[in-house]
Amino acid sequence: MSESTQDQHGVFVPNYASYNWIGPPADFGLATDTVTGGDSITENVNKWFQSGDQAYILIASAMVLIMVPGLGFLYSGLARRKSALSLMWACMIAGSVVTFEWYFWGFSLAFSPQATNGFIGDMHHFGLMRTLAAPSVGSPLIPSLLYAFYQMQFCAVTAAIIAGAVAERGRLLPFAVWLFLWGTIVYSPVACWVWNPNGWAYAWGVLDYAGGGPVEIVSGMSALAYSMVLGKRQEKMMLNFRPHNVSFILLGTVFLWFGWLGFNGGSSFGANMRAVMACWNTNLTATFAAFTWVLLDFRLARKWSMVGWCSGTISGLVAATPASGFIPPWGSVVLGITTGIVSNFATKIKYWIKIDDSMDVFAEHGVAGMVGLMFNALFGADYIIGLDGVNGGLENTTTGTLAGGWVSPKNWRQFYIQLAYILTCTVYSFVMSAILAYAINYIPGLHLRASEEAELLGMDDDQLGEFAYDYVEVRRDYLAWTPASKDSAGIDPDIAQEHRHGIPEHSAMLKKDELSHSSDSTSAGGLPTQGDRHGMAAEEQMKHEKDYREPTQ
Repeated sequence: MSESTQDQHGVFVPNYASYNWIGPPADFGLATDTVTGGDSITENVNKWFQSGDQAYILIASAMVLIMVPGLGFLYSGLARRKSALSLMWACMIAGSVVTFEWYFWGFSLAFSPQATNGFIGDMHHFGLMRTLAAPSVGSPLIPSLLYAFYQMQFCAVTAAIIAGAVAERGRLLPFAVWLFLWGTIVYSPVACWVWNPNGWAYAWGVLDYAGGGPVEIVSGMSALAYSMVLGKRQEKMMLNFRPHNVSFILLGTVFLWFGWLGFNGGSSFGANMRAVMACWNTNLTATFAAFTWVLLDFRLARKWSMVGWCSGTISGLVAATPASGFIPPWGSVVLGITTGIVSNFATKIKYWIKIDDSMDVFAEHGVAGMVGLMFNALFGADYIIGLDGVNGGLENTTTGTLAGGWVSPKNWRQFYIQLAYILTCTVYSFVMSAILAYAINYIPGLHLRASEEAELLGMDDDQLGEFAYDYVEVRRDYLAWTPASKDSAGIDPDIAQEHRHGIPEHSAMLKKDELSHSSDSTSAGGLPTQGDRHGMAAEEQMKHEKDYREPTQ
């Protein structure tokens, strides 16, 4: 390299480098249209970005999408089988509602660059208007349209996490309505605070890499608020309660772990070294949190727990969400151990405050997210931030130092900045979510809670009319509960509907004065038969065909 070249580019700049400077890959100031990124008819609007970065974030978006059904499997396995499918449905409808809300105005409310109030955006990007190939507000490495798509998956996952709050007693339609309003009033403002350059938390220097506030604290506190308004499950039905399918719990956890690598790795917004570091930190934190949780459970039960491993892994993944792009790998080991301890004991809080957080969303998401955010103040390092090639030398305007925590650049004031942010997210998301839930509960036809009869029968039957295991499980339960009869050689004895359940509470609830003791699909008083109506219809058909085939004597 000649001396003139060295003077121009620096000693360590090879001529073949893709780009060798801190900042965006291209000078967008030369764009012919700063709103759309250029005229796609006459110029290549992809020129402002590297194709590898765009491909990586597209793949990361698909990985994050997998987390939604992953949560469905996780929650389904943790519930009883009579409500398993309803939780899958709740998670999937959460993704559908958020996709519409985010396209409609959610993205604009969170990331519109025009609003300067520091709290929420405006309608500049309503319906994805003026959203195309200009560099995004989140990173100059990817276009705004791709950034909007990627961030939509974050909101969808957050909504699906909250779906655990409706477990085994919540109606699904009111929850879907609540989600639309929640995305508008709760999620979008918090995302604006910390990820929009005009947000107050962003300007204050808060370190939140992939969503300790918008995703984890908001999901934990929103689920806690919704569970509070919804009320506890019937205690008489909680005797000997156990997760019905641990295999589903493991499957859901693995889906989540896979998606989380896109969640955290993709939050560098490009295929760069910060993405690699975030993935390393994610795995380390999850692994050591799982170790810790399993050991804590073993000390009580003296047996290893698959559910404990899954719970510890998820809490570690949550803690890594705000921290994986800021702290070094050794810090992630400490974070994993700390999170495993804190989140494990935090599962007891719901008993103290008497709120039935049935899926422990508050302990595993809310509390773990708080721990991860505080670790940014302790172990955040400026050289980790600079690994993306864009944010090297990033300054904290509040403290007047480089961005980071106590490790580097020894920014002691970051502690109270993180703490204030955590408290604000916690209070805001809980209060607003509770207000929305109370308001919807008073709207005719949108009461949140299912009836006691529906809770006994299960949400699958009451809300969906479909079952996770359909005829196999319904038939097995029916044969198990049905009393013996001399007509055992027949297809099935004619047993009164209230006797088709082995649990006394089922029988007592279904026994009505006007209910006839027949196997007809409706009672004499017009009361619809409860329970396994699909199985009963099949039985009646089988009896009819049997009578038709057998000759009369």
